[in-house]
Amino acid sequence: MDKPRWVIRPLTLLFLCATTATALLAQTTLTTLYKFNVTDGEYPIAPLIQASDGNLYGTTGYGGANGIGTVFSITTTGALTTLHNFAGMEGAYPTAALVQGNNGIFYGTAAEGGANGAGTIYEITSHGRLGTLYSFCAQTYCADGASPTAPLVQPINGKLYGTTNYGGANNNGTVFSITLRGNLASLQSFDNPGGYEPVAGLVQGANGKFYGTTQFGGVNSDGTIYTITGAGVLTTLHNFSDTDGANPVAGLIQGSNGNFYGTTQYGGANGYGTAFKISPSGKLKTLYSFCPQTGCLDGAEPTGALVQGTDGNLYGTTFFGGANYCGGLGCGTIFKITSTGAFTTLYSFCSQTSCADGIGPYAGLIQGADGNFYGTTEEGGQEYSYGTVFSFSAGLRGLRRTHPTSGDVHSTNVLLPESKPEEILRAN
Repeated sequence: MDKPRWVIRPLTLLFLCATTATALLAQTTLTTLYKFNVTDGEYPIAPLIQASDGNLYGTTGYGGANGIGTVFSITTTGALTTLHNFAGMEGAYPTAALVQGNNGIFYGTAAEGGANGAGTIYEITSHGRLGTLYSFCAQTYCADGASPTAPLVQPINGKLYGTTNYGGANNNGTVFSITLRGNLASLQSFDNPGGYEPVAGLVQGANGKFYGTTQFGGVNSDGTIYTITGAGVLTTLHNFSDTDGANPVAGLIQGSNGNFYGTTQYGGANGYGTAFKISPSGKLKTLYSFCPQTGCLDGAEPTGALVQGTDGNLYGTTFFGGANYCGGLGCGTIFKITSTGAFTTLYSFCSQTSCADGIGPYAGLIQGADGNFYGTTEEGGQEYSYGTVFSFSAGLRGLRRTHPTSGDVHSTNVLLPESKPEEILRAN
């Protein structure tokens, strides 16, 4: 079956990785927790979450019993359980992270399938019992939205909020809310020049407003950053202009200093993406432009969201680049960046024989209760290259308690820090 059109850019050159020296990298440790084998899932491109039971939960966009994706849980030591194999009517190709609601149930989106073939919102228990909350394109011309590729967020009012990649009044995507009983309300339909085709979801800021990105559109056609109220009033905060970044596919996080942080897949000084910060009022500063080095040894094309670690620094991944060859731009990296833009490459993927550690981390990281980071790679892991789940130790302290939803404004994680982050993000 062909991959849907919303997949941004899968890795296509496999098994070409030749391990090279990584002596300049920081002293950190990556552990491959699980290697997918198609029957249990394939191509995990969504971030993980750590639930209130301490286990990690995620999705694979493909594979499983029917080839169209799975939901899984995995312990921090690598014991994986397939919770659900999608079959089409309840959804297909789940590429977004889950969110654990305030009722303990998990909620997610599937980009296709459902009653109308345009994607679904589903709920699933930790034991794998799945139900469909909503099937998109239930309205004429898909006015309610189509192809949701982003995770949901649940603020204090208990509703779920999210985006669709297509559909709406202009077929350029929507912002919606939905109750836990399945009553959906379309809050906004995207159209140029306000930005269109959002791949990323929303984050609720400390001021109660939601913030997000669009992959395309804006006055320069390079994507936008926007804010939207719960009533659907949308304001464009920034229009990317290539030199400061282009085509953001990741969502934002709000740091402990109140600023938002994110990445763009392309653009910047070298054309291979950026890391940036933006104030709630829309003042943007480029923190780092990827690939200033020959061969993009620092990383290239970040597609995942950043996460603020317990040391106050920001951590993330790049889909390409790094010290090891993958047919052009490397196999991807893990990096650290301060709020002032001091950048360190922590790990280059395909550092192990046959790329056993994975290739192409499309999703960002989360920090677990034990202080380790957890993530997925889209490919690699074994000969047939179906993706991995990994843990990564940067020597950080742990987190003190779980948070049942993704409404926390300080990170995309579902855990809260043990204590306040370091000063590094406060004044900048």
